[in-house]
Amino acid sequence: MTTTRRRRMVGRAAALTAGIVADRIFGDPVRHHPVAWFGTAADRLEKRMWADSKPRGAAYAAVLVAVPTVAATVAARRFPNVALAAVAWASLGGTTLARTGERMADRLEAEDLAASRELVPWLCSRDPARLDLDGVARATVESLSENTSDAVSGTLLWGAVFGAPGVVAHRCGNTLDAMVGYRTEKWRNFGWASAKFDDVVNWVPARLTGVATVIAGPDRAGAWRAWREDAPGHPSPNAGVPEATAAGALGVRLGGATAYEGGVEERAVLGRGDSPTVADVRRAVTLTRRVQDITAAMCVGGLLAVAFASR
Repeated sequence: MTTTRRRRMVGRAAALTAGIVADRIFGDPVRHHPVAWFGTAADRLEKRMWADSKPRGAAYAAVLVAVPTVAATVAARRFPNVALAAVAWASLGGTTLARTGERMADRLEAEDLAASRELVPWLCSRDPARLDLDGVARATVESLSENTSDAVSGTLLWGAVFGAPGVVAHRCGNTLDAMVGYRTEKWRNFGWASAKFDDVVNWVPARLTGVATVIAGPDRAGAWRAWREDAPGHPSPNAGVPEATAAGALGVRLGGATAYEGGVEERAVLGRGDSPTVADVRRAVTLTRRVQDITAAMCVGGLLAVAFASR
């Protein structure tokens, strides 16, 4: 490996580390969050472009992914490490995710159902009105595991591989999937391309999260068994891996009847044991923190290993 390439890999590792540290210290940007700006722009464009059409939806997704990614590419050519550190911090949601899980645990432990339901939309798109305390606990555990992949592993992996443009493309795709990637009558065609793009960019991060969860434990054998036997039954090609491994690691059962605003969806059962209770939420928060640390170590360590593997 040339000296220039080695310096590039080391610089990228340092920039990714800076983004991780900023997320740990500050959490998500409080004001002027780039993802919020992107969501506003996507919402406005959707109102102009929506049609019950896959080609129209594909054009919508292409514009919204391409424009920010090209901008990130231009910035990365001049200031690659600064750009990566900045977009990594803006895209990483691990600290805010864990803090939200802790807030939910506080409310559940106080048996405050109304306050717990108020926090559900911060984690997932379930219908809070249909959830009791244990239902909120299950939704929280599932969301913590899935969002660890979406909000942490994807950013770290694609940042390590492609720098700032990789982070931006992943975050755009993930945000679009959350906005229009549903299988409802309105979004089935228009949101098809956004959902498929998200499936592609999150395939590897989901499995990276699964590996990290198996390593994190506490029940490594249970996590591996649930991945192998239960994850394929999940309707998502990606979400089943982090959810199943988390269920196995914690010794709980996830899945089953899942209430959304549009109705109840019957999901495959993931893991063995009882459905999560209030006490399991803090265990899930501890697990997501461990998984985040392991994933960060793998991505940053991988860059350094590549940089110094050959002299």
